[in-house]
Amino acid sequence: MTIPNVTTTLRSTARAMALSLAAALATLVANPAQAAPPKKAPAAPAGRNWNQTVVRTARDSFLLGNPNAPVKLVEYISYTCPHCAHFTQEADAQLRLGFIAPGKGSIEVRNFVRDPIDLTVALLTHCVPPAQFWQTHLMFLTRQDDWIGLEMTASPAQRQRWITGPLASRTRAIASDFKFYDMMASRGVSRTAADRCLADEGLANRLAAGTKDAAEKDYVEGTPAFMINGLPLAGTASWAALKPQLEARIN
Repeated sequence: MTIPNVTTTLRSTARAMALSLAAALATLVANPAQAAPPKKAPAAPAGRNWNQTVVRTARDSFLLGNPNAPVKLVEYISYTCPHCAHFTQEADAQLRLGFIAPGKGSIEVRNFVRDPIDLTVALLTHCVPPAQFWQTHLMFLTRQDDWIGLEMTASPAQRQRWITGPLASRTRAIASDFKFYDMMASRGVSRTAADRCLADEGLANRLAAGTKDAAEKDYVEGTPAFMINGLPLAGTASWAALKPQLEARIN
């Protein structure tokens, strides 16, 4: 089966979001004072660090931490989004130390794919076992400044290779041009293994469908975007805005 044009799908999603989600987002702001008090987090076993627990979910997302934690944070990310990279640099250590490690909360990372480069990185982060996902995910976001510049300086011929032809030829061209093969090699993933992942049409289709669902059902119109215990949050694209939302639920 040939994958639908992911770029076309994403552009259609963006147009639909602009028309249908603005009114919903205006009223959909989480209010900690109105939220039901969460159950107290179960005590972690002696010596247990929940940062070591990562599972791949049925929706092709990755969940870090205690799966039964009373506070469940969902983060929608795009790897080409500078705000996502900035948020990760600010928040990752604090989230993992005070929120994840003691079992108070979990973080589920979901892809919100917005362009062919983002799709390529998403396919590569799914190319490692769950236990290696988080460090691979962090690698692309914390080093975004090292590779994102080509998005603006690429030649017309490079850009054409990124958007035409079968999925495998498009994603492999992007991986080569952006030096993603070298980055994945540093995570122990060979070029042959990376190529198999970059040709995964089934996963690419599911990620595109998940992006559409996020826009239509979870009111996501940009990244990073968050939900806590299934409730979408508006106006929390920064760590400064998200932190009090979490603290209100875990203290």
